Amino acid sequence: MNIKNIFRKGAGQVCCGIAAALMALPVLTSCEDFFDQESDDVLYADQDHLGNAVDSIYSVTGIMNKLQVIADRTILLGEVRGDLTDLTSKASNDLRELATFSVSDNNMYNSPRDYYAIINNCNYFLHYANIELKSNRNEFIFMKEYAAVKSIRAWVYLQLAINYGRVPFVTEPILTKEEGERDYPMYTIADVCQYFINDLQSIPERYNTEYPSYRNIRNTASQLFYFPLSIVRGDLNLWLGTMTQNKEAYRQAALNYYQYISERNGMNSSFPIGANILMWKPGSTTWRETIYTGDLTDGFGSSSETPTKESELITMIPGDSIRAEGYYSELRNLFNSTVDNDLKPSLTPSQGMFDISEAQKNCCVSRRSDGTFSVSYAPDDLGQHRSGDLRLNEFYSTGIGYDDATGDMVETQYIYKHMTRNVHIYRRQMIYLRLAEALNGAGYPRMAFHILSTGVNNTLKNDTIYKFYNASDSIFLSKFDFPKSDYELVRAEDLPSKTSSTFPKDHNTIGLHTRGSGWTPLNEHYTMPDDTTTTDPQVRLKRQMEGVDSLILNESALEFAFEGVRYYDIMRYALRQPNPGKAMTEVIYNRRGKKERAAVQAEIKANLYDQNSWFLKWNGKIGF
Repeated sequence: MNIKNIFRKGAGQVCCGIAAALMALPVLTSCEDFFDQESDDVLYADQDHLGNAVDSIYSVTGIMNKLQVIADRTILLGEVRGDLTDLTSKASNDLRELATFSVSDNNMYNSPRDYYAIINNCNYFLHYANIELKSNRNEFIFMKEYAAVKSIRAWVYLQLAINYGRVPFVTEPILTKEEGERDYPMYTIADVCQYFINDLQSIPERYNTEYPSYRNIRNTASQLFYFPLSIVRGDLNLWLGTMTQNKEAYRQAALNYYQYISERNGMNSSFPIGANILMWKPGSTTWRETIYTGDLTDGFGSSSETPTKESELITMIPGDSIRAEGYYSELRNLFNSTVDNDLKPSLTPSQGMFDISEAQKNCCVSRRSDGTFSVSYAPDDLGQHRSGDLRLNEFYSTGIGYDDATGDMVETQYIYKHMTRNVHIYRRQMIYLRLAEALNGAGYPRMAFHILSTGVNNTLKNDTIYKFYNASDSIFLSKFDFPKSDYELVRAEDLPSKTSSTFPKDHNTIGLHTRGSGWTPLNEHYTMPDDTTTTDPQVRLKRQMEGVDSLILNESALEFAFEGVRYYDIMRYALRQPNPGKAMTEVIYNRRGKKERAAVQAEIKANLYDQNSWFLKWNGKIGF
């Protein structure tokens, strides 16, 4: 959908003040190189303040419109450079450059101007919006919009920074030639994170969950278009902790993610992991019968885009349904066989993805007549990607189609995560996994592990977790309040029998790994990483953290494959290792499996031991 046109009615007095200013600027070597001199879609009134509802709505939805431009690349930059996706012969040269770390200045996915167009729009709004204006009830009228735009700006700057590594930093609108010619400071990832952590502190707490109320736009709930402040703060602190190895930043990131979870449905509300499980039927002998205790595809189809208290989807960037309307996402054509691509997608799961999935031990549980449980493991040689974790089989399938022109038989592919016109950014399980990553980085690997293995509530913390920590650490962990009344762990005895597929509805929390790898609490192959051979508690803690870090990276692959987060997860993981360059290469070179590591290494043009090579650069103006 072309959001900027939605509110044109009644907005005839609005003119493109910034556009006029920018179009007059010559091409220089300073910051205005990042602004498109031909652009006519900077979207604000040419006045001292944005002080009425029309201006405000038009401005915020205009910023959303600009976000559509970077939607596809947000996914592709985070996926194609990782280890879970490979290219088909159909892939464009631009995609091939991403995969081989040889991105040219004219690559369609290498356009920092698009990020700065959003940033400049945000800067203008934040500078000129009349946030002091109050209603007759003495409430600030535009504070929701102000908070939403601040969050969008922080998120966009973070995307810019983690892709380019070092970026020109501008927080005031560029409106004149003189402003465009200034030399602006270059900010690193850590600099960007620290600035916006401080910047967002000024937003009142209520706006963590209160968003502008634009209702539905083309049958899609506008509340899904926003970037929750708590999540953005969490991401900023998570990256800051990674870049600086500052445990306090990790602690703050964990608190930020928890704040979103605890306030998602209102103050002191709950937002549990859920109990959606795909697992083998007890007693199955054919290894073909699986049971659902919930739908793992919730959050990816169009039906998920009507938010409820249980919704998986948190944030998306909306797209148009047809190309003629404006910003049409190509993701469905890149990942799936469609009429538009003659049934030939450009991107496909890599052998590395298959290897990670099949390496999991799928734990099957059957209840004996005496009430005890027997444990078995699914075979390692099942077809249709049913060995190991079952999530890949749930989201990926192949088949046979026929070319309309020639009638030739064509092998088809479908990745159901990309069947919608919209681009999904945040979802519930992502917040829980990042909470685990932040807790582990802060020095609480046992708490992080239980998010993966069993799920967490206060009872489990009291019985299982606190005994491993001193009083000060236990006080910190008590801030993560998961009351048993709201977060009831699913028990083995709750699992469906051969004839039943339901369990108590109030049992709503499992470990993330159980979503696809069977009943993890009884899985002897999935245990807390530990080294009891050392007597040094700090060494032991360090090794626990390293082990849990690896489990989190694997869980990210299993749960979020093809969703555009993988490359950044690998970056953070590698930066925490003693030799980041070695860690990065070990993961990326496994893209086609261990036997083809040399071939992948030969294709990749950059030396990944050099951290500067991890980032894009453009025209010598941005990046390293």
